[in-house]
Amino acid sequence: MNKGLQAINAMSPGANLEAYISTVNAIPVLSPEEEKALAERLHYEGDLEAARQLVMSHMRFVVHIARSYSGYGLNQADLIQEGNVGLMKAVKRFNPEVGVRLVSFAVHWIKAEIHEYILRNWRIVKVATTKAQRKLFFNLRSQKKSLGWLSNDEAEAIASDLGVEKKTVFEMEGRLHAYDAAFDAGVDDDDESAYQAPAYYLEDHSHDPARLVEHDNYEQDANDRLANALDQLDDRSRAILQQRWLNEDKSTLHELAAVYNVSAERIRQLEKNAMKKLKSAIGTDLVLA
Repeated sequence: MNKGLQAINAMSPGANLEAYISTVNAIPVLSPEEEKALAERLHYEGDLEAARQLVMSHMRFVVHIARSYSGYGLNQADLIQEGNVGLMKAVKRFNPEVGVRLVSFAVHWIKAEIHEYILRNWRIVKVATTKAQRKLFFNLRSQKKSLGWLSNDEAEAIASDLGVEKKTVFEMEGRLHAYDAAFDAGVDDDDESAYQAPAYYLEDHSHDPARLVEHDNYEQDANDRLANALDQLDDRSRAILQQRWLNEDKSTLHELAAVYNVSAERIRQLEKNAMKKLKSAIGTDLVLA
C-alpha cells in the first residue's frame, strides 16, 4: 500500500493518464473486514492514514465511472479528478455503522461532482439550470432510441419517464445538438476555413451613420422632454430631484431634511411625488442617473 501511495503522490491523471490508471488498478481491493476497520479508525479516531487508504483503494472505481461520461467531449483526466473529489467527500462522511460498503455510498458523491463539472464546462452557455433539466440532460442520451432527432412519440415517452414536459425534452435535445463557436478564427485555421468565424461575417453597427444620428436624436429628445418636465415642478421639488439624482455629488434624505427643516420621510414623499409628475409629463418610465 505504501508503494501505491508513493506512486499516486508522484503523479496525477493529467500527467500520464494511462500510467495513472495502471497504478490505481494495481492497488489491492479491500476486503469487507479491512474496509470496516479502516472506516472505524477514520470515523472514531480521525486517522488520516486510514482515509488515504480508503480513497486509494477506490480510485479504480472512480476511473470506471468517469469513463461512462466520455461522450461529452471533456478531458478524461479532468473527469477523474472531479470524481476523486467526490470520493474524498464520501470517505469523509462515511459511517461504518450504517452497514453498507463504501463503494455503494460513494457512487452518489462521485457522480455528483462529475455532473457539476460537466454542467460547468460542457457549453459556454448553461444547458441545465433546474433540477428537472439536470435530470433530463444526463438521461436524454440513454433514453433515445436512435441517433436522429426525436419523434413526437419518443419525446412523450421520455417526458413521461423523467417527469418533465414534452416541450422541455425538445428544448434539451436542441441544446445537446448545438455547438459552441469561437468568435475569432483559430490560430491554426487555414484561409479556407478562417472566413467562417463569426468575426468575419457579423456586421458591426456601432459606426453606422444612420444609427449614430438616431442615437443622438433620441438622446436630445429625451433631454428636452426631461427639461420640460422639470420646468413643470415647483422649485422645492425640482431642487430635491436635482440634488438627489442629477448632481454629481448626490445628497441624502437627511441632508435635504436639514436644509428644508422637515423630516427625512417628508423629503422621501416629496421626491416620490415629483418622480410621478415627471413620468406623467414625459409619458414614459424615467430612469435618472
